[in-house]
Amino acid sequence: MRIKLSRYVSYLLRHNPEDLTMDDKGFVELEQLLFKVKRRFPQADRNLLTEIVNRSERRRFEIVGSKIRALYGHTIEVHVALKEDKEVALLFHGTTPEAAKEILKEGLEPMKRQWVHLSPTKEIARDVGRRRTPNPIILVIDAAQARDGGVKFHRASDKVFVCKHVPARFIKMLVT
Repeated sequence: MRIKLSRYVSYLLRHNPEDLTMDDKGFVELEQLLFKVKRRFPQADRNLLTEIVNRSERRRFEIVGSKIRALYGHTIEVHVALKEDKEVALLFHGTTPEAAKEILKEGLEPMKRQWVHLSPTKEIARDVGRRRTPNPIILVIDAAQARDGGVKFHRASDKVFVCKHVPARFIKMLVT
């Protein structure tokens, strides 16, 4: 039930708030979200939502005061101010073999989302890539060179970095 609840909260806060009142930073009142969530998951309560936020491996959400929001992964327009990271040297991206060919030619684009999502380790990138294919291709992004080339990376959580675009010249396929 927790996974389904977390996915539903992600859907509402990242893609379609439906009848929730969301501000320009992506926040909704926790009680309003809880009221909506209880229609689908009657056993949900504030403690369970808080537990989902706090135990999220990739820190998908944050609660500030009486409000909650998704930190990244939005397809709707929100303005989440993330701290720019000026130190990470390498980042990784797990993807399908077909997508990897295109990325190596065209670079990484956010597609339907606001940000490109990157991982700090090849293991995390592999796990992310496995959502789409059993044997993902791991791409390595030279973040230090990309940063010198004008790309700004932001830390969304300990396991997720984001940026607006990564040109192909900063991306290579990981050879295992």
